[in-house]
Amino acid sequence: MKILKLFPGIILSVAIAALACFIESLLPIHVIGSAVIAMFIGMIINSFISKAHILKTGIKFTSKKILKFAIILLGLSLNITTILHVGRLSLTVMIFTLLTCFGGGYFIGKALGLNWKLSNLISAGTGICGGSAIAAIAPTIDADDNDVAYAMSATFLFDMAMIVLFPIMGRALGMTDQAFGIWAGTAVNDTSSVVATGYAFSEGAGDFATMVKLTRTLAIIPTVITFAFIQLNLKRKEAAAKAESNEELKANFSIKKIFPWFILGFLAMSIVASVFPIPAAVVSETKSVSKFLMVCALAAIGLNTSFKSMKKAGIRPMIHGFIISALVVVVALVVEICMGIV
Repeated sequence: MKILKLFPGIILSVAIAALACFIESLLPIHVIGSAVIAMFIGMIINSFISKAHILKTGIKFTSKKILKFAIILLGLSLNITTILHVGRLSLTVMIFTLLTCFGGGYFIGKALGLNWKLSNLISAGTGICGGSAIAAIAPTIDADDNDVAYAMSATFLFDMAMIVLFPIMGRALGMTDQAFGIWAGTAVNDTSSVVATGYAFSEGAGDFATMVKLTRTLAIIPTVITFAFIQLNLKRKEAAAKAESNEELKANFSIKKIFPWFILGFLAMSIVASVFPIPAAVVSETKSVSKFLMVCALAAIGLNTSFKSMKKAGIRPMIHGFIISALVVVVALVVEICMGIV
């Protein structure tokens, strides 16, 4: 009977994901990913089905369990040896932009009074790879669905601006295809936006930007592991504080219960992809399945999120996203100038 309760919510999430993928396929230029489309469709539908209890179990399962499975499958497409094909130039720029996102993001989040989970989700989305990074880190830190939706919205809005402005600025600066590819690949967030921005400049820039973006995606691995340990430590301290006068709670505390085990599956898949010669067709199909399941999960997150609840957070998360995005754009450009790439 428990399994039957899952079906209505899962079916609705899958239907929204399929619709989002169809809408994305109709776009002449893929400037917006199906995950973002699915999330917004889910949020629109939320106001009509928020009291439909028959859907809640399946929606929760999709947003939590299926999301984790999608992240595990994503690991197979993250071949660590890809770094060798891109070179040291882009890696140097990436290191500085990641330090900017998480270092600067920490202080900006503090100044704006944002909770650390939302602040770091925005930083991860900006610094690594938009929706994929947010989706990977969210279950690791037990982020609220509203925080996920807000982080996705913040990174998406600034991606739209970058797609238009980057080619204009690149031509004004007289950048080469390689220089622009590194800049777009490290400063623009979502993969679809990077591709759109790169090819809007030139075919060569588009090719290089895509390659840089794939390497940048590898930062998900150490970032997820780091946040897993941070969350583990916080929960241990929280349990210890509560257990000071409660021996029963102390006895029930277990790292096994709170450790995000899906990360091990994610890492295992990445190691397999790096060590064994897996056919490109298998990797491509697995990535497609992972992407669709992630779109389903984002649809479910949208179904769990209302515009009213997001409105309560105010403009501060958007300000956070704007400042971090602007800093990354500037830092990436300055590092390239210092390295003599531009």
